[in-house]
Amino acid sequence: MKFKGNHNVQCSMINSILNLIRPQQWLKNAFVLMPVFFGGSLLDRSALYASVVTFIAFCWIASAVYCFNDIIDVAYDRRHPVKCHRPIASGAVSMKQAYGLMILMFILSIGTILLLKDNMLLVGGIILFYFVLNLAYCLWLKQHAIVDVCVIAFGFVLRLIAGGEASGVVLSKWIVLMTFLITLFMSFAKRRDDVLRMEATGEAPRKNTIRYNLTFINQAITITASVTLVCYIMYTVSPEVTARTHSEYLYLTTCLALLGLLRYIQLTVVDKRSGDPTKIMLRDRFTQIIVVLFALVFFFVIYM
Repeated sequence: MKFKGNHNVQCSMINSILNLIRPQQWLKNAFVLMPVFFGGSLLDRSALYASVVTFIAFCWIASAVYCFNDIIDVAYDRRHPVKCHRPIASGAVSMKQAYGLMILMFILSIGTILLLKDNMLLVGGIILFYFVLNLAYCLWLKQHAIVDVCVIAFGFVLRLIAGGEASGVVLSKWIVLMTFLITLFMSFAKRRDDVLRMEATGEAPRKNTIRYNLTFINQAITITASVTLVCYIMYTVSPEVTARTHSEYLYLTTCLALLGLLRYIQLTVVDKRSGDPTKIMLRDRFTQIIVVLFALVFFFVIYM
């Protein structure tokens, strides 16, 4: 019986640690792999190796940021109807353990970067800058409306740039802009979930939520979605992309881009499910089909 009790305690601690480092959120780091895929280097073993190593390094550093975020936000999380169940807020993981885990994740990220053969210092510098930027976000920047979502979106741009530098792929200016815009769009959609909760409970989940309202959020979502679509069209017809893919018909995939944006807006406005973009990607079948079709079309065009 004692052994069984110890086993349960160990399993509970492991689950708490996993909840703290959020491995399910590592899906966001797939942006690191975009340059090697869209750049036509997916079958280049050295470029793919460097991209995967950078992806893993970003996963570790992102988990270090999640630990620090939960440490800083523990007082707010305890008042939140959902976040109160997070490991630190619920007391499952102590502050000391959380700091130790954050340091471990940081060391693992740096250690992973050392496995790179080329551009190690540059990629490592980008990841270090991402870490420092997110520490500033947790401490101060996220308290300022608009700045908060821009920092989040820029974090995805850093992932993209790191993937490009690691794989040796020169990024199109359009794909950089698209990355910023589409993640800005999703960040505004996520803030809409906070506004709805504030209107329902009368308490702001974040300090800066009071600087948002549904009218502003809806307009911001519409603007960013529209500009993202235009930017995607410019990407598909740009000379550098058509020359690289040897196809002048990529613009036809605009239909898929439009369907994807409309579906996300539907989930945000109609279903009110924009609180966690990762869950949408993992659970929404419509979105998954759009992503798979995108991947298949570009794989066929670029590699066949």
